[in-house]
Formats: sequence, structure tokens, C-alpha cells
Amino acid sequence: MKFEWRKKAKNLYLPKNKPELVTIPKFNFFMIHGEGNPNSEKYSEAIGVLYSLSYAIKMLPKKGITPEGYFDYTVFPLEGIWDLAEEARGLSTLNKDKLIYTIMIRQPEFVTDTLAKEVIQIVKKKKTHPLLHKVKFKSLEDGLCVQMMHLGSYDKEPESFSIMEDFCIKNNLNRISKTHREIYISDPRKTKTDNLKTVLRFKVEKGK
Repeated sequence: MKFEWRKKAKNLYLPKNKPELVTIPKFNFFMIHGEGNPNSEKYSEAIGVLYSLSYAIKMLPKKGITPEGYFDYTVFPLEGIWDLAEEARGLSTLNKDKLIYTIMIRQPEFVTDTLAKEVIQIVKKKKTHPLLHKVKFKSLEDGLCVQMMHLGSYDKEPESFSIMEDFCIKNNLNRISKTHREIYISDPRKTKTDNLKTVLRFKVEKGK
């Protein structure tokens, strides 16, 4: 039976538009680290590389390659961990050129480090890309987090983060990192700005 994350992992990818506490287990990702404006061509190219690899994994059986433990699934959504360069923190307006990011796409459990390297080579032979050498395959475990669904423009995310911070205060939770994760449920190329859905998440610990 096909694994569809929208149905089988709603708690991780389709939370309500109000804060909640959740524990995120370890997952494997293809990822690219970078910095600069997410509206840039470089950022778009990085996204393209991640999707090329992700679909290459999914389509392996059609090439006569069936990895051990393979199962049919829907490709997972794009995610990003966001930070800001030290010199840009504390400014009254966000300088997007100073953003630091790691964008990634989760891979199914059957994808091993060896298989990931093989698929990178397969994609490289099909179409060389200057960013392929920057791709990493790593496991990440976020653990205890606060998350909520943000509806609308990315530029209005601070409003949702404010709600999440209030939730932490009321529930004796401390945010433990200035970075945060975003999961892009909507495709901004096909979705009106007001209808965009983005999961916002940051790590917390219980207060003493």
C-alpha cells in the first residue's frame, strides 16, 4: 500500500493553525546548505536538485532497480532550517540576503547512505549540475518541538511565531535554538499567497 504523508503523517505535516507540542523522531534527508535570498535563482536551483534526487529514488524500480525494503510512497515536501547571520540579528527589518539555510527533502527509511551516493551518481550522469556536489545525506532528529500551521504570506510568519512564543510561556517551555524549521505544504508557484500553508517548528525543552 502506498505511503502518503498527507494521510499517514498528518501530525507531522498537517497540524492545525494553533501551537502544539510534538516530538519529532529521526529522519533521513537529502540536504543543501546555503546562504542568501530565498527569492534568488541559486535557491531555486538548489530546490531543483533536491527534487531531482528525490524523484530518482522513487522511480528506481522503473529503471530495474528495487532497493531492499522499497515501498511505494509520495515524495515528501520541501523543508528548510533557517537562521540569520550574526551581523543581521537585532535589526528592525529582515535582510533576506543575510539568511542562512539548509533546505532538505526527507527520504524513506529504505534509503541508505550507500543508495543515496549511488543515486547522486545516477543523477550526475543524466545531467551535471554545479550544486550536486553540495548535497549531503544525513539523519536529523528534532526531538521536542512546538509547531503550528502558518497560513498566508511568508513575510507574515513573525505573527505566528509570536503566537508560538506565547504558547511556550503559558506551558513552561523554553525555546532552545534561534533557528527554526519550515515545511512547505503548498507550491508557491501554483498557490495564491493568502492560501499558502507552511508548517513552522522550533525546538524546545520543558522548564524547570
